[in-house]
Amino acid sequence: MSTRPLAPAGAASTATDPSVVIAGLSYRYPAWSDRPEPALSDVSLALSPGLTVLDGDSGSGKSTLLRICNGLVPHFHGGTLRGRATVCGLDVVTTPTRRLAREVGFVFQEPEAGFVRGTVAREVAFFPENLGLSRDTIRRRVAEALEQAGIAGLATRRLRTLSGGERQRVALAAALAGAPRVVVMDEPMSQLDREGAAALTATLSALAGEGATVLVAEHRLAGVALGGARRLMLTAGRVAEAEPPPPLAVHGRVTRFADVGPAPAVGGEAWSLAGVTAGMAEREVLAGVDLAGATGEVVIVTGPNGSGKTTLLRTIAGLVPPLAGRVERRPGRVAYLPQEPGVLLHRDSVRAEIEQTLRWSKLEGSPDEVLELLGLGALADRDPRDLSGGQRQRAALAVVLAGRPALALLDEPTRGMDAAARASLAGALRRLAEEGAAVVVATHDLDLARELRGRVVRIEGGALVPDGGGTP
Repeated sequence: MSTRPLAPAGAASTATDPSVVIAGLSYRYPAWSDRPEPALSDVSLALSPGLTVLDGDSGSGKSTLLRICNGLVPHFHGGTLRGRATVCGLDVVTTPTRRLAREVGFVFQEPEAGFVRGTVAREVAFFPENLGLSRDTIRRRVAEALEQAGIAGLATRRLRTLSGGERQRVALAAALAGAPRVVVMDEPMSQLDREGAAALTATLSALAGEGATVLVAEHRLAGVALGGARRLMLTAGRVAEAEPPPPLAVHGRVTRFADVGPAPAVGGEAWSLAGVTAGMAEREVLAGVDLAGATGEVVIVTGPNGSGKTTLLRTIAGLVPPLAGRVERRPGRVAYLPQEPGVLLHRDSVRAEIEQTLRWSKLEGSPDEVLELLGLGALADRDPRDLSGGQRQRAALAVVLAGRPALALLDEPTRGMDAAARASLAGALRRLAEEGAAVVVATHDLDLARELRGRVVRIEGGALVPDGGGTP
């Protein structure tokens, strides 16, 4: 994607005043964050009502730029900010975040971390309730937000029963219920199926058409033609206008999971499910599943959001006991990567996290091998909490893949990853399989599936179905 320098903030001619104005802004995280380089450097930008897509490699500063819009940078993160930023006429530095929240609806890269209520409807109602709105107004806003996010049917569901993609849409509905003038989303499509991603794209375009200023940081939109959307590229803390992407070439491109290709020859059976029904007491998720995987094999599990992919992986891992049927695994260490990488990261450096895995598993060796495999050498001594979302995802992968597990189960492993990181991951998983491990990956990422070239299985409504190349 080619880029050209940005015009100074406010220089663009528009009939509508910009909602977000950033002028000559540079930002550096606090010294204790161990990030010596500036996160943003001399950024000048004006965002008017409409849709803006922000692209850039992991660690380029996208999340930092987005957090300027709701004041989390610098109010929550601290650090040193120079320059000026205003949102809806409010100075970001002098305005409390609680006031900015009335203007800015924000969806985080890990939305589940911000949930405070038990059910979908109550979570979406939380912010309007805190604004002191009437009951009738709250009911109307909740209904409209659920409809806009495409999850009206989930209103009474408990949040803990939702898939990752469904939780992302709940977070969007919660942001929209505040009727914000500015909507900011950080990697909102990382766990959505194709139908969900298309619906979200339509929602964002509609919001922009109705006069909202919509800013989205998203790798999955890099090659998508969005009529009228503004494109920005962030590189090492500097932002520039980006040219619209060229039309996608059809020849040679994988557009369906059925086109991924034949799987390589594999060894004996490594794990199996026989007549398995699984789920929670209040909701059966899997029903009568028969499935097995072999040593040296990569199995790619696809299907719509909420179809049962996560429950399938957790059942194979032994984390969810089956309600009926039988689960078998060959002896050896089982590594499981959940959709929320933060639950695995508790120590003060990436290297220390991997060393802990090796100690717990009573394995010999150095963290250096897996650090190199996943391109994390330069981040080895960084605190995982100070990494970008994509970098933190790779750190979590390094933790679970260290020591060559016999069975690796990965749930949406490319969340927040750029193309280079995804290629590193695919190479690491192929190598793991070649060395005799069994690998199972639940993903909507067609590019990852193409690079892995594993056996594709599809699940819908808790049951296995022929893939047929349908919705990923």
